[in-house]
Amino acid sequence: MPGKYVCLLAHLIWSTKNREAIIHSEFDKRLYDYIGGIIRAQNCKSIIIGGTSDHIHILVSFDSIMSVSKLVNLIKSNSTKWIHTTFPDKQYFAWQEGYGAFSVSKSQMNQITEYIKNQAEHHKKMSFQEEFRKFLLKYDIDINEKYLWE
Repeated sequence: MPGKYVCLLAHLIWSTKNREAIIHSEFDKRLYDYIGGIIRAQNCKSIIIGGTSDHIHILVSFDSIMSVSKLVNLIKSNSTKWIHTTFPDKQYFAWQEGYGAFSVSKSQMNQITEYIKNQAEHHKKMSFQEEFRKFLLKYDIDINEKYLWE
């Protein structure tokens, strides 16, 4: 077969360094738009980007040659530079070192999209740490508390 036909969806999640509540409403939408541009520049597609003041969720459709680690690294490094340049008073902004990447079937895309849209409401009941642990357990990923949080 000469072509590449790929449908690879992933739900990416990570927090700000030390889970600091520093993604404020004054720039969160601009940040999400900028991250969407990074993703498009890599021939991937952002389905939805959202989060709260201390973490981000991205539902992304991957290109056939892009790895999860490379895309996450590009998003984190470029968005951090953009924040530092665009908002000089936010020089302390940083993302945590790690991330979560969870596979999503096409049939669950709408459900995950709604989940990401409702982050503010969802986090009135659950912290980022609780949410992330829940994802790890759901996907049967071993949890080592020593390395889980920075």
